[in-house]
Amino acid sequence: MPKRVRTGLTRSDILDRYIERFKQMLVKFQPFLSRKRGGVSLEDFDEAAEELIGQVFGAASNEAEAYVYAKTGESALLPEEAQESGTHNVERESLHQRRQVLESCLADLEMRRRVHVSREGKQGLKAMVEHYMSRDVRSIHQAATIKEAGRLLLKYKVGSLMVDDGSRYIGIVTDSDLSRKAVAKGLDPNNTTVMTCMSKAVTTIEEDEPVSEAMALMKKLGIRHLPVTADGTIIGVLSVADLLRALTE
Repeated sequence: MPKRVRTGLTRSDILDRYIERFKQMLVKFQPFLSRKRGGVSLEDFDEAAEELIGQVFGAASNEAEAYVYAKTGESALLPEEAQESGTHNVERESLHQRRQVLESCLADLEMRRRVHVSREGKQGLKAMVEHYMSRDVRSIHQAATIKEAGRLLLKYKVGSLMVDDGSRYIGIVTDSDLSRKAVAKGLDPNNTTVMTCMSKAVTTIEEDEPVSEAMALMKKLGIRHLPVTADGTIIGVLSVADLLRALTE
């Protein structure tokens, strides 16, 4: 049996290296957005990006699936007016979605780095959920199509929508749900309803809970969006990006 090689790197060192690699990846991606001719083709860049995401988060991770969705699923969920104007808008939106996935990966790693430093320093996260959550709760009816859900996610620049039945919230649908449960399975976005892809078991957290509790809950369940309640009523949503903001202040 081969001996395990000890690199001498700490957890912080490893996270720092991953963070730097994603920053470099975003720099290399910029020419594609500015329409300048880069040193590599988009196909080669995609291959390198997927390899990095797989190495850091896992080949079957939500991050890896989100990148595949950014490449292949964006045209199905774009508004019809964008598709009718030609392939240019579709390709442009695909590039922006690729960047969003890479930025999300970077934000996740930076959050982990902050948490690790906090633990090393034996500092508790005393910030409350209510101070960092988004109070603008976006929702969609259960009978709406997943194409409409994709349009709203793009319009409001959010990663999740609460699903309602006309009188109350009955679930939540995220960009990850659309990629894993809809696009990956080849479902027709024009005829598939949100109810088909939403998560019915909605985990929530009270607004007066500490951010550290929200972070532990999201990590345990493997989710990136957590509805926030006040006496049982949903009043906001906390995302991974919100947690990162709490850690950097």
